[in-house]
Amino acid sequence: MTELTLVRHGQAQPSARDEKSYDALSELGYAQARCLGRFINQSHRFDRIISGAMNRQIETAKSLELSDTPHFIDARLNEFDFFGIAKHLEDKHGLAKPDTDIAFQAYIPVLLTKWKNNHVSSNVESYAHFRNRTLEALREITEQGDRALIVTSTGVIATLTALALNLDIEAKSKIFLNVSHTSMHKFSFQNNELHLHQSGTTPHHDEHHTLYEKTYA
Repeated sequence: MTELTLVRHGQAQPSARDEKSYDALSELGYAQARCLGRFINQSHRFDRIISGAMNRQIETAKSLELSDTPHFIDARLNEFDFFGIAKHLEDKHGLAKPDTDIAFQAYIPVLLTKWKNNHVSSNVESYAHFRNRTLEALREITEQGDRALIVTSTGVIATLTALALNLDIEAKSKIFLNVSHTSMHKFSFQNNELHLHQSGTTPHHDEHHTLYEKTYA
C-alpha cells in the first residue's frame, strides 16, 4: 500500500479579491512552509515533492527547503476557480462574497452546492472535472509506489476527504473551512477505493505555536 501525504500551501493573501492578487504567499505563509520543512527534514523522508502549478503551491514546495528532494509540478493538483465561481454567483444570482467570517461559513456550502449542481457558468471548470482530475493525479502518483509529498490546496483536500468518507456538501464545507495552512493529510487507494488515514495534523505548528500562527483563510 502506497500512502500519500498531502499538505496545504502556506497562507496566501487573505484580503485579496481576485485570484491574481491571492496567489502569492504572505510572509507568514513562507514562515509556515519553512517550519514544516524543518519538521519533515527531522522526521520524514520523501522521494519527491509534487505541487500544483499555482504560485502559492510552488512557493510552498520551494520554501520547505528540502534541497535533496526533487520537485515536480502537476497542474491537476491546482485549486478550483473559487473567485470565478464567486463572481458568477454575484453577477447572475446576486450572491456577493461576504466580508465576515460567520457569513463566509454560511456562504461556502451554497457556493459548493451550486457549483456541484452545474449552476455556474460553463466558462468555469465543472465540479466533476475538478474531482476527476485530482483523483487521476493521485492514482498516477500512487502507481509510482514511492514516497511522495504533495503540495496542494484546501479544495483538493476537502474534496478527497469527502470522497473517502462519503460526506455531503454540508460536511465537506466544514472540512474546506478547517484545513489549516501547511496541515498534513494522508490517503491511500485500497481495492481502487480512496481511504483517509490522517487529517489536518500540524505537528510543526504544535511544537512552535508561539512563533508560527495557525491560519485558515
